[in-house]
Amino acid sequence: MANPIAQAREQMNKSVEATKENFSGIRTGRANPALLNGLVVDYYGAPTPIKAVASIGVPEPRTLSVTPFDASQANAVEKAIRDSDLGVSPRRDGNVIHITMPELTEDRRKEYVKLAKTKAEDGKVAVRNIRRKTKEAIDKSVKDGDMGEDEGDRYLKELDKLTKEISDKLDELLAGKQKDIMEV
Repeated sequence: MANPIAQAREQMNKSVEATKENFSGIRTGRANPALLNGLVVDYYGAPTPIKAVASIGVPEPRTLSVTPFDASQANAVEKAIRDSDLGVSPRRDGNVIHITMPELTEDRRKEYVKLAKTKAEDGKVAVRNIRRKTKEAIDKSVKDGDMGEDEGDRYLKELDKLTKEISDKLDELLAGKQKDIMEV
């Protein structure tokens, strides 16, 4: 049997990366191109991610500029931004679309913190599921005689240590995101 801990570490690190990606879509007080990651533009009748049809820049701390690669699609890009749940009003300057991020209210910041906690908890659930599946695989290997009990116990201790390490990393990510959100 290949090292189950190495496999679990790889899967758990993917969960951490997915959680980071989820965090990037949560607004803080600053403009961040990742806020537009989930946006889809109706590009010649096909739903296309905004990153595939436009370049996104941050000219000022609270402003995003979106420049469509195809100037004829500026209206479609503007409509996608306006219809999104970002709560922003895009304004056009020729082919460039400017998005000014409104100042976050205290209540809105608290909502974003709750959302971040939910996303972090989703990451932890994924890590616990990986731990459970790896533990079942180790237990089965011991039962089938593919590995000794001592080796199985050692792997289980390593697995618990790894699970704690990854959970702590997720807690650190959450703390950092909370700090960013609550920063005025």
